[in-house]
Amino acid sequence: MSTHVPESESESETGAPEQTEEQIPAAQQRRLAKKQERSDQREQRAESESETDEQTVHLKVFRYDPEVESKSRPRFDDFHIPFKKGMTVLDALIYSRDHYDSSLTFRHSCRQAICGSDALFINGAQRLGCQTQVSDLDDPVRIEPLPHQEVVKDLVVDMEHFYEQMDAVDPYFRDEDVPSGLEEQNQTRENREKIKMSTRCIWCGACTSSCNIAAGGNYLGPAAINKAYRFAMDDRESDALQQERFETIEQENGVWRCQTQFSCTNVCPKDIPLTEHIQELKREAVKSNLKFW
Repeated sequence: MSTHVPESESESETGAPEQTEEQIPAAQQRRLAKKQERSDQREQRAESESETDEQTVHLKVFRYDPEVESKSRPRFDDFHIPFKKGMTVLDALIYSRDHYDSSLTFRHSCRQAICGSDALFINGAQRLGCQTQVSDLDDPVRIEPLPHQEVVKDLVVDMEHFYEQMDAVDPYFRDEDVPSGLEEQNQTRENREKIKMSTRCIWCGACTSSCNIAAGGNYLGPAAINKAYRFAMDDRESDALQQERFETIEQENGVWRCQTQFSCTNVCPKDIPLTEHIQELKREAVKSNLKFW
């Protein structure tokens, strides 16, 4: 009896036992399962490492609500939020409100440094929340309402007095001497350049909040005087109207109260040279009152 066993019935050419058609799919499934298991483990390790290295921002936010007895005493609340590149203070406040405390109250609108509604006192200076990068600030980021203004709730202040001061200088182009109809009122290029910066005011109130003279008094404040400058220097208004504007800013609570501290200029988010405008109005006021006999 022969003892020879045909190769096809014992081992393959590589020496490994051959798999049946039923065994091959099962082996592939096991390999795929192990591959998936290793992939899942890598993802879990990556997530764990990401959570460990995640940067957070520490906010200390002023809180006050006179309508709720338990919140009627001013305090600071702490929020720790995940940091993202390009995050602004307004972004951080919105995240805190949406994820931790829906009662957190603050104003905001355009998010492009145009509306001026989110002026706040951030790390000791008046700034726009939407314009201020968190990465530029020391940690913790201390956020308070604008100083020298009555607090309505949390970071919201009463702006009524500020708007009254702005309205006091007639902040609009007056057309008593403008001919009737739709005739175009031309302005020289030089005059436009002269008043260009003053037109950038967004009524945020940061400058007035930074002014110690404006605090608690009837001083018109840098924002209102800048608005007066914008129209008093516009050569499209008549000499009579300009004289009327000078009479407004020369009053007791007008330009002469300015002590040239430059605090308003330093905090203006639109880089308006407010103090220079006030000084120029002082000079013009003196010249308009000079008399020669």
